[in-house]
Amino acid sequence: MDRKILVTRSSMPPYEEYIEAIKPLWESHWLTNMGMYHAQLENKLKSYLDVPELSLMVNGHMALEMAIQMMGFPEGAEIITTPFTFISTTHAIVRNHLNPVFCDVKMSDGTIDERKIEELITEKTAAIVPVHVYGNICNIEEIQKIADKYDLKVIYDAAHAFGIKYKGRGIGNYGDASVFSFHATKIFNSIEGGAVSFSEHKYYGKLYNLKNFGIQNEELVAAVGANAKMNEFCAIMGLCNLEHIDAALEDRKKQYEFYRQAVNEIQGIGLFEEKADATKNYAYFPIIVQEEYKRTRDEIYDLLKENDIHARKYFYPLTADQACFRNKYKNKNLDNARKLSGRILILPMYEGLELQQIANIMDIIRGG
Repeated sequence: MDRKILVTRSSMPPYEEYIEAIKPLWESHWLTNMGMYHAQLENKLKSYLDVPELSLMVNGHMALEMAIQMMGFPEGAEIITTPFTFISTTHAIVRNHLNPVFCDVKMSDGTIDERKIEELITEKTAAIVPVHVYGNICNIEEIQKIADKYDLKVIYDAAHAFGIKYKGRGIGNYGDASVFSFHATKIFNSIEGGAVSFSEHKYYGKLYNLKNFGIQNEELVAAVGANAKMNEFCAIMGLCNLEHIDAALEDRKKQYEFYRQAVNEIQGIGLFEEKADATKNYAYFPIIVQEEYKRTRDEIYDLLKENDIHARKYFYPLTADQACFRNKYKNKNLDNARKLSGRILILPMYEGLELQQIANIMDIIRGG
């Protein structure tokens, strides 16, 4: 039996349940092109996420790329975003022939520092792409005030924010659009998948064209598009996993609270602040290794790895410092982001991880 503890493990429904659910596909042979299961998942997610409109995509990256593209920004426009994110966020901007402008983050929660956005706005600025990090949501009100003042679009990367509600509303209601990821590593997965939520119905048609080659019917192609449709096997996995999401979150909550209690007893290991009026989805358990702690972040990472425990330096390096982007785009004064990047460590957490395993992880971290 593999003794490794990975940073995450994909949630899956009972084998028999999934096999039974996909049997009709052998009868219909309808495997993709937005079949009945695609439609079912789209509707159920719209309800679960408490959003007015939602469009399913093949994955979270294409969802973000398409959400940006549907806005029709002029080539070369500037998009203010964070470097403290998965590389996909920056790729989606650049692949749309737009220029990312990197804004520093807050040490308190890792999200974009809304107090530093306005100084980065120029006549070329078209939008803000903030990221909800590890389930920590951005300062939505202040970001929207800035966007309204300068007539900017706001597209949230909500890949880490599945199921979160803020002030009683689904997190996907805020901004002009929000993008979710249903990758196998996420708290809810459809193997691969993603979605864009939005309030203006006109975006549904734009996204439909973008993800389906612009095809309207057998003879009409009305727009230039790509292929970003979710297939029926993934849709069924999503439907099955959605049936079990409450149990999965309850399991993660127990792990989160166990971790939190253990970390609170260790001087020199920090946690992010929790935002008032926001629910939690227990997607990740990040710790911040303070400068005064007896070991560095990298030393803890290596020590855990020696014990077959695979944590993750997430996000390190910053996207602004990756080889493909270094010195190409504006990235002044990213002191907080670089500091966090060097101190952050994501500890294992997934459905089925035992509390005793977490206790062992914490014993290694606090060990002499």
